[in-house]
Amino acid sequence: MISRRLLRIKILQICYAYLKSHGQSVNQAEKELFFSIQKSYDLYHYLLLLIIDIVKYAQSRIELSSQKMVPTNEDLNPNTKFVDNKLVKQLEENKQLNKYLNDNKLSWVNYPELIKNLYLEIKNSEYYHNYMNSAQRTYKEDKKFIIDLYSKIIIIHEPLHQNLEEQSIYWNDDMEFVTGMIIKTLKKFNVSSDESEQLMPLFKNEDDKDFVKQLFRKTILKHNEYQQLIANYIKNWDIERVAFIDIVIMVLAISELIEFNEIPVKVTLDEYIEIAKFYSTQKSNIFINGVLDKIVVDLKNEGKIKKSGRGLIGETSMH
Repeated sequence: MISRRLLRIKILQICYAYLKSHGQSVNQAEKELFFSIQKSYDLYHYLLLLIIDIVKYAQSRIELSSQKMVPTNEDLNPNTKFVDNKLVKQLEENKQLNKYLNDNKLSWVNYPELIKNLYLEIKNSEYYHNYMNSAQRTYKEDKKFIIDLYSKIIIIHEPLHQNLEEQSIYWNDDMEFVTGMIIKTLKKFNVSSDESEQLMPLFKNEDDKDFVKQLFRKTILKHNEYQQLIANYIKNWDIERVAFIDIVIMVLAISELIEFNEIPVKVTLDEYIEIAKFYSTQKSNIFINGVLDKIVVDLKNEGKIKKSGRGLIGETSMH
């Protein structure tokens, strides 16, 4: 499922665009938000297909080599460990993956150079060398190798990043999060997994879907009110001089602190300070942290932040 961190980032991006545009309705922006989240789910399936297509390319190379006019001993007796990888075979046969790819017309067929170059990078890697030369032929080894490929090679392959950015503006910041989803998915597979093995759902549960809708709408609805609140806490600063992205991050944080009783204060603050490190100016996270800390103290004193259930975690030690 799409992580809460990525959901917050998607909400931030669409809120920022909506507040800057002035021409879009809230309903249109909300539709774009859910479309953006769906695109992340597309990418999850698309990148699972990637390893299947790389293995198919490797198989085609073996077949071509065997048809040489004067094949070598290696051409005639190739090491098929990679093309016989048991985890990749399970993915290739997975009903849910195949249905999603077909329904959403997801294919790498137009990018043969990317597949070829990724295969060559894998083939030249230490991971591939160690895997192919190991005498083991276990499912555990097959699985570890594929997880290593995603976490050590595929995720940092720059041409892949460029390709995905060209294919969809919604994929610009998704690679790390989606690769994390893929690794969690692969870890769930085991030697007895069949074609009906379940992949991750789009949302963990209805609460996550509701979280997106409520946080987005409350942030838009209360933006002016919360921006004014922020202005009251920025000593020696004109609100106009604060980066607009910083304001949107703080408004989102305040909305979440007030509206979601079950999310601990510390979780909310940590999330938005981390997001600020990537989406704002240098040292913005320190500035945002300082402003939000003051706002939290006063909102608690005014009874506007009321936590319950899981939301009470860490409350006794804070402020």
